[in-house]
Amino acid sequence: MPPPGVIAFNSGYLHSSLQPEQVLGAAVARAARRPGTWERPPLEGLTPLRAWFAREAGGGLTPAHVLITSGGQAALTTVLRALTPPGSPVLVESPTYPGALSVARAAGLRPVPVPMDDDGVRLDLLEDAFTATGARVVVHISSLTKPTSPTLRVGALIAQGPVMERLRAIQVVDNFFVPRLLQEAALDLLGAPAWPRHLRTLAASLRDRRDAMLAALQRDLPHLASAVRAPAGGYYLWLRLPGGTDETALVGACLRSGVAISPGRPYFASEAMAPHIRLSYSDIAGTDEITDGIRRIAAACAETGVRDGA
Repeated sequence: MPPPGVIAFNSGYLHSSLQPEQVLGAAVARAARRPGTWERPPLEGLTPLRAWFAREAGGGLTPAHVLITSGGQAALTTVLRALTPPGSPVLVESPTYPGALSVARAAGLRPVPVPMDDDGVRLDLLEDAFTATGARVVVHISSLTKPTSPTLRVGALIAQGPVMERLRAIQVVDNFFVPRLLQEAALDLLGAPAWPRHLRTLAASLRDRRDAMLAALQRDLPHLASAVRAPAGGYYLWLRLPGGTDETALVGACLRSGVAISPGRPYFASEAMAPHIRLSYSDIAGTDEITDGIRRIAAACAETGVRDGA
């Protein structure tokens, strides 16, 4: 976490004002009083919760295709430990989640980047990558952490056939089970009328923050902002920097100016075509703070010689 007074454009979670704190608190309180909550849950997870994740994934899946995990990072670790011997290729978006790259490299795996466009992974290049590398397993991971709270570590692994059996065996070794209280609270939250309202409110709030950041970039860094993709969802904007920019120096200058940003390099499995920074608008108190933060980045760009439009 950045020091007090520093604007957090480097966070991957929701600001407390965007979290459903009251609904979560009520769900936990009800779950704590429910009979059986303090007993051990099934190792695969509570069946109603597994059913919810199966319905969300679609495709006629059932609870038998779902394992409850302690969030998405734990699910990634289980998948890579269970299914990929050292040296195996792992296809990843470019840029991608650095936690996935860390787990893959720690397991001795070989991340293979697949470029993205405005619609996501380029499917033509994904097909080529499957053919070239021989990669062949597809496993779906889902999590409740991002739209709720960093503390609600409840996710799911979704797979079929022999793959699921291998995942189940490793899941038991790695995590044993997810605490029943968290699973019961998650079920209560997902079944509450407030849940869809929270998602609608959250989507609107994130759009407001995204638009405020785009407007601030257009005003204070217009040439750098010209290539920014406006995402339809999510928490981040990616800013491509002039060739030769020292990402580390810019990140340091921004921190001295009172704003924390993420360098782009850790998000790429191989050398990126250009330097980048990633700006998060999710862990921000409001649009005024976003406007102030972009001004601070513009000042840091001037300090480090990153000229707008260079």
